[in-house]
Amino acid sequence: MTRVPASVLDYWCKAFAGRPLGDHDRLVLTVSETLNPKRPAMMLEQEDGSVRAAVSPDVAERIAAQGPDRLSAHDLRVRLDLAGVALHDPDYLFYLPDTVRQVPDFETSPRLLTEADRAEFDQFHQAASEQDREDAFVELDHWAVVGVFEKGRLVSAASMCLWADSPVADLGVLTLPAARGRGFARAVVQSINAVSRQRGHEPQYRCQLDNHASVALARSCGFVPFGEWTVAADLVS
Repeated sequence: MTRVPASVLDYWCKAFAGRPLGDHDRLVLTVSETLNPKRPAMMLEQEDGSVRAAVSPDVAERIAAQGPDRLSAHDLRVRLDLAGVALHDPDYLFYLPDTVRQVPDFETSPRLLTEADRAEFDQFHQAASEQDREDAFVELDHWAVVGVFEKGRLVSAASMCLWADSPVADLGVLTLPAARGRGFARAVVQSINAVSRQRGHEPQYRCQLDNHASVALARSCGFVPFGEWTVAADLVS
């Protein structure tokens, strides 16, 4: 855990701050007044096996009504389900250790993309499948965008969005099928990581647990796993 930048650790501590709700087994559960109403609960299972969870006051009342038992993370998930809280599938969270420096790939020469690249970017975006576009969420109007061209055609791009009140820049990467397995995705991710740190933000890499190719890409770029983050959908009345 010490490999993760201190600013990231501090952010997640604040994200789960609140009034303690009970004394549980390897679980720190708090009641938060600042959770997004559309996400009335969230959990973070860290690499050491400990779990942090935060719930809204409304959800806290529903959980408490089920009994004051000492809970495990599994018990909490059951209680949330009984309370009408549906959890999305978890995401892996990865961060770059302070000691990792991203070296530019001079062979593929990734570069920042701007509005001047709109025609090439739109062509690239349209060539990707709808599912790939949805999963990657790479857009030209994001906070930072980096791309790789092959024979004048954009074949891989990464973009970043800033998370409000946080030190992190959340990234996505999209590579056309014919260009995969050739180091383009790794090149754009490393390049945009360097841009992010130059601008004062820590890169954050997220992906679904079963996306093995994405996990492998994160590790190849120097990211280390931080934990599994799960957020809730709207509360069912």
